[in-house]
Amino acid sequence: MDLGERQSELPEGNLSLAERLYLTLRGEIVEGHIPAGSKVSEPELARRFNASRGSLREALMRLESLGLLERRVNVGARVVDLTERGLLELYDVREALEGMACRLAATERTDEDLKALRQMLERHEQQEELQAGRAYFQPEGDFDFHFRIVQASRNDLLIDTLCNRLYYRVRMYRYQLGMASPRAKRAFHEHSHIIEAIEAGDGELAEILMRRHIRASRQNIEKKLR
Repeated sequence: MDLGERQSELPEGNLSLAERLYLTLRGEIVEGHIPAGSKVSEPELARRFNASRGSLREALMRLESLGLLERRVNVGARVVDLTERGLLELYDVREALEGMACRLAATERTDEDLKALRQMLERHEQQEELQAGRAYFQPEGDFDFHFRIVQASRNDLLIDTLCNRLYYRVRMYRYQLGMASPRAKRAFHEHSHIIEAIEAGDGELAEILMRRHIRASRQNIEKKLR
């Protein structure tokens, strides 16, 4: 891919150049603008963003720490591949940990958490693609159902693992292979049922529903990788 063909605008604000590079490249990798498995050329990126090698390397190191980049001997940095094995490993961990997060959220959530989750689903429901049953796109962070559920668990280790260290690798699979899916409407209704279980304080049911939901999502993505 010729990275020089893409626009080179960075986020505005009082952020360091390294931080802005990191945010921009993270988004492009997750959304597939920089394709999975492609080589990352530091000189090309430095020219594209008119960035110093030091700032660029700092950004690339952060992307590597998230598992979005990997370095290979005599090859250099590459975007991670989306593979069936990688999917299975990530989604096995997701199923266990997000199920646990749901169980904890059923007792730890606040009324504000529930209100925010309900309002978020109401916004999601307005998506034309979802109403047509073609796709269910969720913005990252606080507007992502799974992110908000984990936050409601109030468990710092779970939050760090699922909302930081693994979040963007998982999101690569979800964004590029999972969100445009014939499961769109079903996935939305599964989200609603999970919230109902959390609201009722039924941690066991919430965990079961989340595990089933993630397993179905994994199976949907597996079909696209084969």
